[in-house]
Amino acid sequence: MRILIIGGGAIGSATALFLKRLGGARVDVQVVERDSTYARASSALSAGSIRQQFSTPLNIAMSRFGFEVIGSAADEWLSVDGEPVELDFVPSGYLFLATEGGKATLAANHAVQTRAGADVLWLEPGALAPRFPWLSAEGLAAATLGLSHEGWFDGYSFARALRRKAVSLGAQYRQAAVTGLRRSGDRLTSAQLDDGTVLEADAFVNAAGPWAREAASMCGVEVPVFARRRTVFALGCPTPLPRTPLVIDPSGVWFRSEGAGFIAGWSPGAGQEDPDDLPLDADLTLFEDVLWPALAARVPAFEALRVQRAWAGYYEVNPFDHNAWIGPHPDIANFVQANGFSGHGLQHAPAAGRGVAEWLLHGRYEALDLSPLHMDRWRRNAPYLERNVI
Repeated sequence: MRILIIGGGAIGSATALFLKRLGGARVDVQVVERDSTYARASSALSAGSIRQQFSTPLNIAMSRFGFEVIGSAADEWLSVDGEPVELDFVPSGYLFLATEGGKATLAANHAVQTRAGADVLWLEPGALAPRFPWLSAEGLAAATLGLSHEGWFDGYSFARALRRKAVSLGAQYRQAAVTGLRRSGDRLTSAQLDDGTVLEADAFVNAAGPWAREAASMCGVEVPVFARRRTVFALGCPTPLPRTPLVIDPSGVWFRSEGAGFIAGWSPGAGQEDPDDLPLDADLTLFEDVLWPALAARVPAFEALRVQRAWAGYYEVNPFDHNAWIGPHPDIANFVQANGFSGHGLQHAPAAGRGVAEWLLHGRYEALDLSPLHMDRWRRNAPYLERNVI
């Protein structure tokens, strides 16, 4: 069986890894990645975090497996020739803050999390000051704190480790761009590369991340995924603070400790401007206009924050329900999607890659049922909504 994967970032490499792990020599895996340095890859430019605090049981289960691969058993899953895997994992929780207007949603999400076995603590405003004396609870009605199986890591190192492991198992990588997909009826037959090569395959995986919609358009089908720029700021604070969790403010601003300083960003909420396909230039105006006011109000010591540097990366956003598209395209049975993760692709890469490999090799999901993420929900206008989007 010949599989061609479009995109060799975390999702594409996890898929290649599990195809070879589960299929061995009976599956030939070719990964086409145009940027072998991953300089523009979301894997390298993200904040590289993992959490249990989602609003759907499936996303929680995907994170649980992601934590195993990233945090607790990275060497077992990713080591090559016995070398230790260095992902710089920092175990630390997410702290979601809510006003009175968001308290009911936070409570509903917390109920889903606890039923799924996630170790998440509910906090009333009065309980915040003893735990986090540097935090202002003004305007807050509740919070949730992840007590285990959450943290952050080096996304670039993780993507490289997935690729290295996939190669060690026999996956082949080609530095090129896919410029065309040839179709015969309801099946794809080959991919045209920018170096003139034509690669035939039995199945194709669209793991092109922010460029998944462009890849799908090459064979005349639609995949609603859009590249949305997110700017991350590295910040210094003259007032020493203990290591913070990853704090998500009701304003959409988030921050966490990073070495001796902090990193922070902002996720636009519903109805706020979020243009597609902006250039990957850091939007420095966001700090003065959005981040600094919110950060200084939430952490008084942050009044003296200073920007040290900033960078931008893409979220591959599925605006329909902010969940991934996983599984065969409704119009092309051998064109399998693995994209649209809307900011949680790194942490869900192991579960997504394993699921796609199972589907391709066995025609079904075995370890974890990913069928709620099939694209037919878009056709049925039946969103599988993720409410905890950062």
